[in-house]
Amino acid sequence: MADDTIARYLRPGTLQLGAVPPLSLYVHLPWCLRKCPYCDFNSHEPQAPRLPVVATPRGGSTRTGEPGSGSGRTLDPQLEARYLEALRADLEAALPLVWGRSVHSVFIGGGTPSLFSPEAIARLLDDVRARLPLLPGAEVTLEANPGTFERERFRAFRAAGVTRLSIGVQSFDDAALAALGRVHDRAQAIAAAEEAAEAFETFNLDLMYALPGQDLARAAQDLRTALALQPAHLSVYHLTIEPNTRFANAPPAGLPDDDLCAEMLDQITALTEAEGLQRYEVSAYAKPGHRCRHNLNYWQFGDYLGIGAGAHSKLSFPHRVVRQVRWREPAAYMDRALAGQAVSNDEEVGRRALPFEFMLNALRLKEGFDLALFPERTGLPMSALRARLDEAERRGLLTQSDGRIVPTPRGFDFLSDLQALFLD
Repeated sequence: MADDTIARYLRPGTLQLGAVPPLSLYVHLPWCLRKCPYCDFNSHEPQAPRLPVVATPRGGSTRTGEPGSGSGRTLDPQLEARYLEALRADLEAALPLVWGRSVHSVFIGGGTPSLFSPEAIARLLDDVRARLPLLPGAEVTLEANPGTFERERFRAFRAAGVTRLSIGVQSFDDAALAALGRVHDRAQAIAAAEEAAEAFETFNLDLMYALPGQDLARAAQDLRTALALQPAHLSVYHLTIEPNTRFANAPPAGLPDDDLCAEMLDQITALTEAEGLQRYEVSAYAKPGHRCRHNLNYWQFGDYLGIGAGAHSKLSFPHRVVRQVRWREPAAYMDRALAGQAVSNDEEVGRRALPFEFMLNALRLKEGFDLALFPERTGLPMSALRARLDEAERRGLLTQSDGRIVPTPRGFDFLSDLQALFLD
């Protein structure tokens, strides 16, 4: 990181942040076996011959295969090594921005991070610990997909230093999985969750609803299958058609209407609550003591340093809040990061944008937030928020009591409308 960049971030300004927020680290590993038609994340299919996929059957031999063949998947070792080298260079260049700050959580996302070998994940975490102080007991999450699952692999990730696994199941219905373009089936999803339960005290299952052809009974069956596997954390997402995806160009047939989707969500809330999972965020349900600390830091407008292809950062300084983005395309990212230029662009979050940025995150929390968090995390006075809070309360979308802001049930159901009140 160039000295002039540091000086620019530290120059005087109009914000007054008394203390920096907690800091998390996000690491993006961008490759997937196959790009799902609904996915708008920065994920890329390996392209032979430069980025070959190695399929490792359970028998132990290794061969080159097409996506979808074999039982386990890893990336080519040379690609792993080069990407780890780029991540190391990226992190070292960013260190002056976070000197003296401890890391509360690490999240390794993608893409499909479980394409990387356990040995590569161990090297990555060793590199992080050698350069950043991780707090004792820091949460370390790794995203994994059943299509990259093989027996003992999750235990190896646990031994590498991962403390929490997040499995992208999406559905346990083979027809729904085919419609979503997933590379795994129901049996692989169940086997992966069972293996995760043996290896990790905390694991998360990602599940989708409002799928093509899904009715209330099929949605309930999907959820009951997930709950029977006893995850400590469940993330449940409404399938949405995002721009620049294959579904945007060719939407699937048979998507449920809004009324049916609302019934599905009510059913999800009831069934999860009956199993002891509390809804604490719009899409997140957890047993006591198993909420995702990394995501909570996002929702409470904490800081995060993002490294890897396309990763985003949000960092606070005494007089400003800054966002950064890394180069998006993996090959370009590796070349740039190794040249000390991983950041493609950065910008200061303007005063007028900060109330919306803060509320966009904090209002996702079902239990709300302490109002004192706003000036602490934005450096703005309460007057920047007061009129809009009063208007939201007048409309019955939130309550203000004892210094705490809490969305009402109506505000939580119509969250986009509530958040929009805080747009500049």
